[in-house]
Amino acid sequence: MLGCFDTKGEIFAYLRDCLLAEGAEVLTVNVGVLGTTDLFPINIEAGEICEAASENLAIIRRTNHRGNAMEIMGRGAAKVLEALGNQESFDGVIGMGGGSGTYVTLKSMQFLPLGLPKICISTQASKDLSDLVGVKDILLMPSVVDVAALNSIINPIIQQAAAALVAMCRVTIPTMITKARRIAISMFGNTSTCVDHCTQLLEADGFEVMTFHANGVGGKAMESLASEGCFEGILDITTTELADELCGGVCSAGPNRLEVAGKLGIPQVVVPGCMDMVNFGRMDSVPEKYRNRQLYSWVPTVTLMRTNEEENRQLGKVLGDKLNQAAGRTVVLFPEKGLSQIDSEGNEFYNPESNTALLKSIEYNLKSEIPFIKLPYHINDPEFAKAAVQRLLTMMK
Repeated sequence: MLGCFDTKGEIFAYLRDCLLAEGAEVLTVNVGVLGTTDLFPINIEAGEICEAASENLAIIRRTNHRGNAMEIMGRGAAKVLEALGNQESFDGVIGMGGGSGTYVTLKSMQFLPLGLPKICISTQASKDLSDLVGVKDILLMPSVVDVAALNSIINPIIQQAAAALVAMCRVTIPTMITKARRIAISMFGNTSTCVDHCTQLLEADGFEVMTFHANGVGGKAMESLASEGCFEGILDITTTELADELCGGVCSAGPNRLEVAGKLGIPQVVVPGCMDMVNFGRMDSVPEKYRNRQLYSWVPTVTLMRTNEEENRQLGKVLGDKLNQAAGRTVVLFPEKGLSQIDSEGNEFYNPESNTALLKSIEYNLKSEIPFIKLPYHINDPEFAKAAVQRLLTMMK
C-alpha cells in the first residue's frame, strides 16, 4: 500500500483495515514528504524513497517545491517497488490520491511486470492519464469525491478496491514472457481484414498471435514487450502511428516507434498500413490548419485526415531512416492497390498519387540490403496476408 501518509493517514488507515479484513498482509510505503502517521506501522518511510532517487528528504523539505518533490518521490518509489518486486516481496500494489498521489502511484508502478495486480483510486481517473499509465495494466478507480477524508461515498469505493486487489492476487497467472511461438501484429479497424487473415494462417501453423491496436498506446505496448523478449517475430502491418507523430495526430506512439525490433534483430515484416491517414478526435477537434483537408468521420469521436503527397514523401523517409538501423532480418511490403480499407478504388481515401509518393520515397530512402517488395494487391486481400506471413516465417527459419 503506497501513498502520502503525511496528509492522508486516516484514509490510508481505512484502506489498510479493508485489506487486512480481506486476509491480506500489508506492506506500507510512505511517499509523503511532510511527515508520517502513527495510525498504522510504516515499513518503508519517505527518507528511504528519497535515497533510492539519490536525493535527501531534508533538502526537499527546505526547498519546498511540490512539483519537484513529487517527481523525486515517484522516481524513488518506482525503484523501491521494482527491487521489492524482483524479490517477490508482494503480490499486488494499491495507492490512491488526488493529482500528486495519483502521479506518484502511477509512476511507482512503471517497472512492475504485467500480470501483477495494480490499482489506483484517483480523483483523476476519468481524465486522460495515458502518459502516466503508459503500457502497464493498471486499474484506475474513480474516487468520485476527493481523497481527503472518510465519508459514505468513498468508504465503499475503498472497500471494493481492497476486495478487488486481493481477489486479483488470488488468480494464478502462467509465466508470460517467453518468445517461443509468439507473433505480434499491429492493427487498425482499416486493416483488420488483413490481420485476421494473417492470424488464421499463423495459428494454423501453431503460433500464438498477439494483436496490438495502433492507437499510440498499442504501438508502445508492442515494442515494450518486444524489448522484454516476448516475440519471435513481428508483423508490423499498421504503421499509421508514424503519420500521427509527423502531423500531430492523437495516435502517435512517440518518436521511437518502429525502432525496437530492428535494434534487437527480431525478424519483422513492415507494411505502411494506414499511412494514408492521420487520426484526430471529433470533427471540431481537428487543428485549424487541417480544416480544409480531406476529412472523414470514422465514428463520431474519430476523424481521419488523408495524408497528402508531401507528407507521404516525409513518411517514406522516416520509415526508411528507422529501418536502415535494423540489425538485419527486415522486409518491407507495399500493397499497390491500397493501404487501408477506405484507400481502395471507389472509397473515400483512394489516392494513387499520394501512395506513389510514399512508395517512391520508401524505395529511395531504404538501403538496398533491406528487401522492398511491391505486391499487386490491396492490403486487405488474402493474397497480401499470405505473402506477409510467408516472408516472416522464412526469416524466422
